[in-house]
Amino acid sequence: MKAARILREKIASGRIVTGVLATDLLWPALVEYLRKADYDYLVIDLEHGAHPEHQVSEVCALARMVDFPVLIRPIDSDYATIRRTIDFGPCGCLLPSVESAAALDEVRDGIYLPPRGRRRPGGPGNYWVDDFRYETWKREVEDYFIVLPQIETRQGLANADAIASHEITTAIAIGPYDLSADLGVCGIMDAPQLREAIEVIRRAGERAGKTMWRIGDGPTLAAEGFTFLCIAEPMAALKEALEERNRATREKG
Repeated sequence: MKAARILREKIASGRIVTGVLATDLLWPALVEYLRKADYDYLVIDLEHGAHPEHQVSEVCALARMVDFPVLIRPIDSDYATIRRTIDFGPCGCLLPSVESAAALDEVRDGIYLPPRGRRRPGGPGNYWVDDFRYETWKREVEDYFIVLPQIETRQGLANADAIASHEITTAIAIGPYDLSADLGVCGIMDAPQLREAIEVIRRAGERAGKTMWRIGDGPTLAAEGFTFLCIAEPMAALKEALEERNRATREKG
């Protein structure tokens, strides 16, 4: 898929790459808004979002037509979930709470067709490929599919090196809020325990030759040297913009 190749090249370039995580609301025109605003990718959140399946498929289809990278965060990383997620036609997955390399082996089975895996393709994702031969699926989808495993627990942190070095891992990722909770400092983003954990994950990625995906305040993360960033939830950003415009207007009154 061309969109996956485009995003992979941007990640590898070392330049700032920005995206959003759509949790509260999803609609097809969001792809157009993000392209016009010069964002690099969109993640559809199916772990915490309640997006209708037909809408997820429509957004993925539109994104494929305009070569804009759309990833999906599924509710878990089980084989059946991954199979179903890929049928929607994203160019990659943000995987919640990955705790071991063995969990990524199961993900690999859901991504790859036999003989490399066990996936049975179907649904809107069938429109990805020129034909249904194995070599075509491998060349056009599997070889470029993006996988971002999120470390969100102590167990995942202990296995950071194995997760980062796994063959399907594109970049190592973090779920900072859930990890802070598991470390006993829930929501305290500047807690020493969390900052130390972030460095453990970052170094694991570096040893594997892979960058680290971060979510949070873009300017702050960029200043800390991170380049693969998720910097907004669209509805949260709209809420902040509305509040700021209202406040600025009332201050002039």
